[in-house]
Amino acid sequence: MTFVRQWVLRVSSWGLTWLYAIYRVHPAVWRLMARNYRPWMARFARLHAWMTCQFAAIDVPAYGDFLARNGWRFRWFDLTSYPPTAKLTYVKAYTEEQRCWHGRIEINGSVVDESSGSSGQPYNWIRSRKELRTVHKNLAGYTTLVYPSQRRFVINAYSMGAWATGTNTGIAMARVAMVKNTGPDLDKIIDTLRHFGPGFDYIITAYPPFLKHLLDKLDSIGFDWAPYKLSALVGGEGMTEALRDYLEQRFTKVRSGYGASDLTIGMGGETDLTVWLRRRLRTDQRLRNALLGPDEHRLPMIFQYNPLETYLETTQDSEILCTINTTAVLNPKVRYNIGDEGKLLSYDDLMAIVRTDPAAAQEAKRAFEGDRMRLPLLFLYGRKDSTISYMGANIYPQDVENGLYDGNPHAHQIQGFCLTLEETADLESRPVVHVQLREAVQLSSTEALADVCRRGLVRYLAEVSRDFAESLAEDPTAADVRVRVHDYGDGPFAASNGKIKNVYLARSAAA
Repeated sequence: MTFVRQWVLRVSSWGLTWLYAIYRVHPAVWRLMARNYRPWMARFARLHAWMTCQFAAIDVPAYGDFLARNGWRFRWFDLTSYPPTAKLTYVKAYTEEQRCWHGRIEINGSVVDESSGSSGQPYNWIRSRKELRTVHKNLAGYTTLVYPSQRRFVINAYSMGAWATGTNTGIAMARVAMVKNTGPDLDKIIDTLRHFGPGFDYIITAYPPFLKHLLDKLDSIGFDWAPYKLSALVGGEGMTEALRDYLEQRFTKVRSGYGASDLTIGMGGETDLTVWLRRRLRTDQRLRNALLGPDEHRLPMIFQYNPLETYLETTQDSEILCTINTTAVLNPKVRYNIGDEGKLLSYDDLMAIVRTDPAAAQEAKRAFEGDRMRLPLLFLYGRKDSTISYMGANIYPQDVENGLYDGNPHAHQIQGFCLTLEETADLESRPVVHVQLREAVQLSSTEALADVCRRGLVRYLAEVSRDFAESLAEDPTAADVRVRVHDYGDGPFAASNGKIKNVYLARSAAA
């Protein structure tokens, strides 16, 4: 019976592989699928995820052992019968070889990526030539859909080190654009823009904070934005609407992608529809209640994703599980829990909710016409452990970013921030927001900037957090959210020089 089951699975896999080979031939095929996605494809994607798990159970030594240790028993077409994997329970428990197909690393053409270490420890991830080719085609397909142009010039400002995003973005973009891999070097980017001039449709790929640094630098040198058309594709961390509003004072379009070194850089991407929806959720309480629930004050990132490539589920605790739907992945990722919190919604279910309000429905229709993607949506809140609890309320980095940038006339002076929860002499804990000035900014007094930032933070937290607002009403001292302004590279930022990603939670200290 086991032999028959394996034979059926392998024959089915050959058919799926052939079908996917056609689908991945050209970015235009990816665009066609994204614009014509239908509910039956979700059932097909789930079946494929189940088959991927079962193949891993048969052919991946580590996964077979993992299942045996968890008391797994085979059940036809039951994806949930496979226990979730994670870094601690699976990746750290087995070697790279054990986690590969047949326990062998494919040497020629494979590339080793490294996670940034933002979770505490860097990890190495081996990717095969076939896997990388698939990733590059998917990212190229998304790019041609969201940034239509015949004269794309991508300036890749991600780090060019061992991290997955930088080199893979450059290779993927070269399929559909002219590319210069500058890395996060402001002067090189400025020189490139000046040398090639305004005759191209530029796309800057970078982490969100770096894009702000670039804008501020260009403004400070009097760069003539008018003849240029600059857009941006950011990733690696969340981006608030306050920061997007700030960036789109200069950039034509700023969109964010969702990925992870553990999985793939192209799990999802923003579209005109998702950006419209996120902005609408800031003010439309009825829609917010319907989509997020009446007790949710956070504003998630919203992406559209392709279940045929990355099949997503959520646990009872709203953590995201991902299965990469291809056997081309050298280290199969099956029902992998990356630790991100979110929820899923189909395009049809979203539109059914939106259509109950005629005005919102008209806006959604106009937004949809931009990219016309019918893919399902991922509402992403980020890592569940990236918070500070204060007065019964959770303070998230995205809340702080909104408070710092929204309506702040001094936003151009800010390089970045991090949070601590510090115990005062009277044994009370207070959140402290450490603000780092840009390298070129020197202030004789930081009190004015700190005061503007503090008032913006308290105002924003009171607007979005019911718990924080109630704490203010009951105890006005809850407004004692402290802001400390530091020169560039000083204080808690002294150890972060040279890091490519921001660290938002710093080690606490006594005040």
